[in-house]
Amino acid sequence: MQGAWAPRDQGQSPGRMSTLGRSSVILLTYVLAAIELTCLFMQFSVVPYLSRKLGLDSIAFGYLQTTFGVLQLLGGPVFGRFADQRGARAALTLSFLAALALYLLLAAASSPALPGVYLLFASRLPGALMHTLPAAQMVITDLSAPEERPAALGRLGLCFGVGVILGSLLGGTLVSAYGIQCPAILAALATLLGAILSFTCIPASTKGTKTDTQTPSPGGPRASVFDMKAIASLLRLPGVPRIFLVKVASNFPTGLFTVMFSIISMDFFQLEAAQAGYLMSFFGLLQMVTQGLVIGQLSSHFSEEALLRASVLAFIAVGLAMAWMSSVFHFCLLVPGLVFSLCTLNVVTDSMLTKAVSASDTGAMLGLCASVQPLLRTLGPTVGGFLYRSFGVPIFGHVQVAINVLVLLVLWRKPMPQRKDKVR
Repeated sequence: MQGAWAPRDQGQSPGRMSTLGRSSVILLTYVLAAIELTCLFMQFSVVPYLSRKLGLDSIAFGYLQTTFGVLQLLGGPVFGRFADQRGARAALTLSFLAALALYLLLAAASSPALPGVYLLFASRLPGALMHTLPAAQMVITDLSAPEERPAALGRLGLCFGVGVILGSLLGGTLVSAYGIQCPAILAALATLLGAILSFTCIPASTKGTKTDTQTPSPGGPRASVFDMKAIASLLRLPGVPRIFLVKVASNFPTGLFTVMFSIISMDFFQLEAAQAGYLMSFFGLLQMVTQGLVIGQLSSHFSEEALLRASVLAFIAVGLAMAWMSSVFHFCLLVPGLVFSLCTLNVVTDSMLTKAVSASDTGAMLGLCASVQPLLRTLGPTVGGFLYRSFGVPIFGHVQVAINVLVLLVLWRKPMPQRKDKVR
């Protein structure tokens, strides 16, 4: 057990790590992911109301969201390469320390005695290094067999669900009861705990010595973390461009709606902070069940391509329903389909993409996968804001149907390459 948990056992590879040791590391990784996601969703609950309190209009709030998205977009691939080269412990610790800085700045921004607007925008800067979920995915990918990977990655949905439920409930409740500053302080303390656990309990590396091709030869130059050419070369590997394009295109319409959801919940659904928290908790509960239980069962009976097609079909059905949505009750009815399609698409594409690269590049590939959501958060406020102001909520359903119909045609005309370890 000590080999898996103690930081001084830095040379231990997954190939020599005991089954109990691997299980302990994976379990702790799930716990760390749940801590970070809980804090992240507490922050999501706070920022819209803090922005309104500080006098920011919807355009300025869009700039704020875009800033965070751009920084995460730029930082994701670099962070993934950093994780490949420096190991899981360094990556997770760095991510939690960056989150700690963000929440401290957010707490300071809510203080009336300080320049809140400047501190609020400054709090977005550490977001470039906040990538706990991709780091956790890398650990789980490195320590799980290829045939077990979809189910293992899917269990991160349990962590995501816990984060959405606890973060949304705590964020909304604490804002209503104790003010905007309280959730930020609580998140700072939780991320400090996460940094300590990462540094003391996560092994330095989770990659086997045979596949660790990034280790430089003695006396040779060390590969640069910022080598964007090496990162971009992963997107040219066989099968990767099409899978990655499907991931981006299918996520795009729902990403626009998600980015605008805080505004839609206040303006269209007329929800207060606590009510919005309850709605997000419902979303998180469904995601926890879908990713943690349903996808694991489905992946053992169906091929990844079949699950990918099913997720796109579900996107189309949800888009049609969203085009006719007129109340929060209608939204609650379509959330299960939305959650299924989102979870299945992201888990299956992440699994397919990590199988397409060597074990030494899983962190960089997962960093590229993690950059999809920041890309949507970068484009979302501008594109989503324009669509919402010009056409209202139904336009998000129309866009979702149109794009996913095209994606489905591409998938049916040119099937993805199949692996022999999957059952049809």
